[in-house]
Formats: sequence, C-alpha cells, structure tokens
Amino acid sequence: MTKSHSYDVLVIGSGPGGQKAAVQAAKAGKRVAIVERERFVGGACVYQGTIPSKTLREAALTIAQLKRSANIFDSTLREDLEVASLMDRLSQVLEAHKVFISNHLRDNNIPHIHGRARFVTPHELEVTTVGGGRERYSAATIVIATGSRPRKPPEIPVDHEHILDSDSILSMIYLPRSLTVLGGGVIAAEYASIFALLGVDVTMIDRAPRPLTFMDPELTDQFVASFTGYGGTFLGQKQVAAVRWDGVSQVVCELETGEIINSDKMLVALGRLANVEGLNLEAASVAQGKRGHVIVDKEYRSSVAHIYAVGDVIGPPSLASCSMEQGRRAMCAAFDIDPGHPFELVPIGIYAVPELASVGLDEHQARERYGEIVVGRARFNEVARGQIAGIQDGLLKLVAKAGDQKLLGVQIIGEGATDLIHVGELALVNDNDVNVFLENILNFPTLGEAYRIAALNLLNKLRESPEG
Repeated sequence: MTKSHSYDVLVIGSGPGGQKAAVQAAKAGKRVAIVERERFVGGACVYQGTIPSKTLREAALTIAQLKRSANIFDSTLREDLEVASLMDRLSQVLEAHKVFISNHLRDNNIPHIHGRARFVTPHELEVTTVGGGRERYSAATIVIATGSRPRKPPEIPVDHEHILDSDSILSMIYLPRSLTVLGGGVIAAEYASIFALLGVDVTMIDRAPRPLTFMDPELTDQFVASFTGYGGTFLGQKQVAAVRWDGVSQVVCELETGEIINSDKMLVALGRLANVEGLNLEAASVAQGKRGHVIVDKEYRSSVAHIYAVGDVIGPPSLASCSMEQGRRAMCAAFDIDPGHPFELVPIGIYAVPELASVGLDEHQARERYGEIVVGRARFNEVARGQIAGIQDGLLKLVAKAGDQKLLGVQIIGEGATDLIHVGELALVNDNDVNVFLENILNFPTLGEAYRIAALNLLNKLRESPEG
C-alpha cells in the first residue's frame, strides 16, 4: 500500500534555487521537505560542474603565477599531465560542501526525501525510492528546481571521449594539446579560458560576434583580449557546418565558411535543456516553453498558481546567485512576504580567467532608463595591488546618474571581480551615491581601491562636462 505524507511546501531538487526556496519557506513557518533524486543534497550540477571547474581554475591560476616567476621556479608542465592531478583537493571541497548544505537543511528542519518525483495531481507527487518503493506526498505549494543538463545538438556526435559536453569535459585523463570550444556562454567562456591558461591551444567558436553577450561589451572585449593573450583564439559570427572524429587523433570541425579547425578534443557548450523528463508535468497542467523550460511569471509562478519553478529549469542565466534569489523570491510571493531590493541588485559572477562580475544596471541599460548618466573607470594597472600581484588586465566601472551621482551599477573584470562586486552591491542596496567610496576608508594596497579611483574619475568627468 502506498504511504501518503503531507507538507505545506514540497521542493523538487536541492540545488541552489531549491535550497533557498526551502529555507525561505521554513523561515516563514511552513513545513517543508526537499525531494532529491541524487544521494546527496546540493544539486548534481554543483558536484559535476560548478565546484570541479572552479577547483581546476584555481590550479590554473597557481600555475600561471609560477610561470610569472619563471626566474625562480621551473614551471614547465609535463606533457602527460593528468587532469585529475590538477584537482587533488576536489574530494575535500565536495565533502565540505555536502556537509554544509546537509547541516543547513537540518538546522531548518527540512527533511531530504531521496527519490524520483513525478506529479500525479497538481497538489500531489509520487516519489519512487532507490529500492523501488513508492510513496505519495502532497503540498499546498510545490517548487520545481530540477536544474538542467547539456544540450546535445543532433548534428554534433558527442561521444564523451573525443567530443565532450560540460558533464564529461573533466573526465579527460590527460590535458589535451588542443581544444575546440563550441559556444560563447558562461560554461564555454570559463572552460576555454581555464584551459588556455593551462597552455592548451584553445579555439572558441560562436555564432554571436562576442562571447557573454549579456555582459557589458567593454568587459567582454577585455575578456577576449586576455583570452587571446593566453594564446586562445575567438572566432565570432561563425556557423558550424559539421563535426566528426577522424578515427585517429583529431576532432575535425568544419565551418560554413569552409574553414577547418582540428583539435585533440572538443567541448560542446551550446545551451542546456531543462530536467523535466519523468516529472509528468502534464498531470499538473504545467506549461513548458523552449527546450522544456517551465514558463513562469515575474514571481516565478508557473501556469498553475500554486506551482513555482526556479533556477536552470526556467532557463538562462543559469547562475547560482540568480537561482538562489529566484527561490527566495518565489516563496516570498507565495506567502506574501516583501522580497526587499529589486532583482537587478543580485550580483552576477562568471569564473572565467579573468573573472567578470556585474550588479545593477550596465552603461547601456542605465542610459536607456535614465538618459543622462556618467561612467567612472579604474584600471587595475592604476591600483598598487594590481601592480604588486601582477593583475593588470582588470577594469572596474561605476555607472551613476549625472544629476545626483546616485550609483546605478557596477561592472568589473579582473581577478577578484566576483568578490569585489559585493562592495558595489552593498552601496546599491543602501541607495548610496558614488561619494560613499570617497567618504570611507579602503585598505591600501587592495584592489578595493579601484572603487575610489573610479569614483574620482566619475566626479572629474562631471566637473569637466555637465553631461558627464
């Protein structure tokens, strides 16, 4: 006989969006449970991609630092270098993350139901356990946070040995000599720049004219300059005609222009598909859009009023910070809680080399909304810490109103950008003007000084010209 259980809120998926939704609902006094098909909570993408890729990135940065000190250290990499040897701390990092998330949910009295969930009615889920048993769970509110997986274009034969996706790229035994990356999004930019920094001959191909098209063009121009400086090649506005493994040693990529790019390996990073198979969304009448993504409104409600969806399952930007805030806001909407500051004040962090980060409005968005704006810039080669640490390819931009100098947005590229952005985030949340960076003391020498330099640059422009 099928057992039945009842909760106020059921969350399907324990990634960043699901976790935050569950905790917010619990803090609102609701009885909450998370259903997760994996053995551990935290989200499969975090374990397979997010943490492993960032661990590899740290190794690449260490090697790059050694190369800059070639007069002291012999930094030559072995030709037979194994990828796993670059991530020897990975298991320790993953274990720490698993323990932290499990404890966080336990402290908020949120049980983890291990199994696969499917809708049987709009308010009821059937969960199949590892042992094959089935139990029913009902809730007044349900959150879908099942994440996504790499899209495999039918014309590209992903075999996970020579032609890989983001789930299998780190399964390579040895560091390749050359790598072709298809795509220009976050995953493509991160892996392309990391492998280029490791000395791999990387060619990045995308149909767009520049990578990371949702970011400020000035930042992406700097990213491409840094990427090519590491020896990488970016081919924009290119369409792939065919991809094949030659059966011997090379992946052959033919472009519609007739160009041929050969490489040891290929990473296909051409978007992601929503993980909705098996959820039986039809039983709940939940509408879906392109690539299976659940369609939601501005409060993350699906086509069914009591069913919400957050994170990768609703589509881009597929970033952990955004997913977490979506989960929080969804439960604020469900239980009539003021979510506080606008969603645009959620910071974006991209762990390419160099890092890119943004919060608030960029230059184009601010000009469209307010007309008269002014932009202040600080380049990291103007900052003492940037010179000391050899971080000279960075840029920090402050975007403000021309009239009252109210801060509207911050964009940063450079090592440390994903940490530095939080200073700007707090200024935005507090509704400060740019003088806040002049009225408060910043340690010297730090990259944080770039805020002071950018603020001075901005105010000088205002003095020189009323239009900024």
